[in-house]
Amino acid sequence: MSTAASVPPLPRPPFAWGQFLALTAGAAVVFALLRLIPTGSDLNHMDFRVDAKGGQAIEFCDPLNPQFIPVVAVKSPVLMEVVPAAPPVPGRPVAAVVTLRTARGKAIGPEDLQVTHTRRLHLLAVDPTLADYQHLHPEPGARPGEWAFTFTPARPGNYRIFADFTPTATGRGLYASADVEVPGAAAAAVPVPVAVGEPLVRDGHRFTLAVRPAPARAGQPLDLRFAVERTDGAAFALGEVMDAFAHLVAFDAERSGFAHLHPVVSGPARPGPSPRTELDFKLTIPRAGRYTIWAQLSLNGREEFVPFQFEVK
Repeated sequence: MSTAASVPPLPRPPFAWGQFLALTAGAAVVFALLRLIPTGSDLNHMDFRVDAKGGQAIEFCDPLNPQFIPVVAVKSPVLMEVVPAAPPVPGRPVAAVVTLRTARGKAIGPEDLQVTHTRRLHLLAVDPTLADYQHLHPEPGARPGEWAFTFTPARPGNYRIFADFTPTATGRGLYASADVEVPGAAAAAVPVPVAVGEPLVRDGHRFTLAVRPAPARAGQPLDLRFAVERTDGAAFALGEVMDAFAHLVAFDAERSGFAHLHPVVSGPARPGPSPRTELDFKLTIPRAGRYTIWAQLSLNGREEFVPFQFEVK
């Protein structure tokens, strides 16, 4: 019986150091060139970090866990200033410019903000009595960091304007605030919003807001149900407002912050014509007190703002 002759192993080729170094250098050059490609924004994640020096700083908002944001009590990494073109007068439109800059003074322009709910920048203006709430959308101004808008204050007093936006560098919601003084004598009696659970009837529609569990307690997740129905029982369809069929915005009595809520979609994304439409929301309130919740929706092609009031134990 014959045995096959053993074949000696082939010699291993020498390691090509020159080729390895050439490939490494090429990869480094490509990486450096990619970093030079403009992304649209000159700001990065660190531009939206701030040293609170022992205090609190605003954290980026998690849209899946909507909460009340204490904008005034904590330090924001964004500096905000609002300058009206003329002294505001109740009942008259006034042009104004809001300026946004990072803590290091860098201008925040349209290329630095993501589009969220159809806009790059949302302003929430509310008077001291919480009886006048306006949702505004500024447009980029003439100079970097400037945004122009117009609003019509309904009452005299110190209006607080909250900015709601999402930096491109972070992809997470962020906030800031500034005040605008509206001169004038005290207006007539302030209308009191209906309490949560009670109906508000206006222009042939009945609005209600229910909160569960009741009574509402600080730190406890709450389920909110906003309902609209026709008083004559006829079917109707809600229009869209900023990519949603309703928005809820909650303010505390001190206007220390706000919560901006969007519907939790559990059924059809687009509710069809019906005599009654219900939308669900979630919210966590951190501390006890009296809160006003404004519902913003579109009915018959017109935006409606409906206030409710409730106590948090």
